[in-house]
Amino acid sequence: MEQADVGARPGAEAEDGVTARERILVAAGELFAEHGFDATPTSRIAERAEVPKGLIHYYFRRKQDLLTALVDRLPDEAVESERVVVRGDVAGSLRRLVRELDARLESSLLLSHLLWREADTHVAVREALQARFQAVVELIRRVIESSLPAGRGGDVDAAAMLLARVVNHRHSVARHGEHDDELEREIGFIARALELGAGRGKRARPA
Repeated sequence: MEQADVGARPGAEAEDGVTARERILVAAGELFAEHGFDATPTSRIAERAEVPKGLIHYYFRRKQDLLTALVDRLPDEAVESERVVVRGDVAGSLRRLVRELDARLESSLLLSHLLWREADTHVAVREALQARFQAVVELIRRVIESSLPAGRGGDVDAAAMLLARVVNHRHSVARHGEHDDELEREIGFIARALELGAGRGKRARPA
């Protein structure tokens, strides 16, 4: 395939306004998802992006740097706890939070699944996903603390870690929606345990 002139210089844009770097990342994400990271040569990425191969190495010194850049394209997991908290209703608050997190996944379903698949063999991807997991744990903890009825509460740290692992698994296999009944039961169980004071005073072990 003959490569187009667009992107022949750094920062060049196609007629649709998309920069060469953006075209490279989109092409890399698609091809990594289709064939895997190791089985995708940079020459194929250049062909899909319609840019000279040398331009890939201008933006991304190593092929690994493409994966790192793709991690940065994942949607921000930050959710304002005030948007989802229902005072006195832990289960309702957690359901609202999970819906927010699922909505973020929907915007990058293919990319999220790709990065989870590559995490086992690429340290930078694994570390980035672990950092995102810890951010979700902290977010869940804040929502639980803000929604617990006054004078009640069990082991919030353990509950936050447990629910974060459930959400983490759903997102790693990109399968939310079809298992919502299971999630409803898990959220209900966690909420009831907290309100009954289960595990009060104990600390969760780090992941």
